[in-house]
Amino acid sequence: MSQTPPDAEILIATGCAHCPTVLQALTDLIKEGVIHELRVSNIVVDPSRAQELGVRTTPWTRIGPFTLAGNYSPKELRHWAEQAGSDSGIADYIRHHLKEGELQTIETFLRQQPEWLRVIIGLLETEDLEIQVRLGLDAVLESLAGSDALKQLAPEFARLSENDNAQIRGDATHYLALTGDPGVRLQLEKRLQDDSPDIREIAREGLDQLTQTQA
Repeated sequence: MSQTPPDAEILIATGCAHCPTVLQALTDLIKEGVIHELRVSNIVVDPSRAQELGVRTTPWTRIGPFTLAGNYSPKELRHWAEQAGSDSGIADYIRHHLKEGELQTIETFLRQQPEWLRVIIGLLETEDLEIQVRLGLDAVLESLAGSDALKQLAPEFARLSENDNAQIRGDATHYLALTGDPGVRLQLEKRLQDDSPDIREIAREGLDQLTQTQA
């Protein structure tokens, strides 16, 4: 469990079938000290909090940095509370939601909390990463093309572009170009000598993309 228990918030609605169960589970976690504070809002009585957060369905729960829309079991809520704030927990959250096809959730999460983008590196160098997750990560990084947050990952992408695994090496070469950082040009040129013709092509396209970005 993280050193400091996270705070939590839940939005409920009068007549919501699953809200009482989730609320009770969170209350139990407070009693156990797994979470330290809980904010509860009934969006029927006062919809302002739901409007502020853009929430349209209940129950909606936030535990630390994690948002969890829908019905989660007490075991699942405990899991996310214990994982809140750790690199491994963030990676697990990203992987879980991308496996479920919830790309928008992760894009929003990383745009609001870009400091966690760094944990994607560990996922990218996982050789047996599920195809849904790898494709999801690709879409997330594409959506951040040229951003300062992505530029900060250029050294890690450069490292991964030397990986023994061609899939990882090729993906990292593509992401180097996405950063839009002129400093990655030398690394892309190096990949023009790669053993894989596919990666050589990715590097050529990346260099062209970089040239167009700087024009």
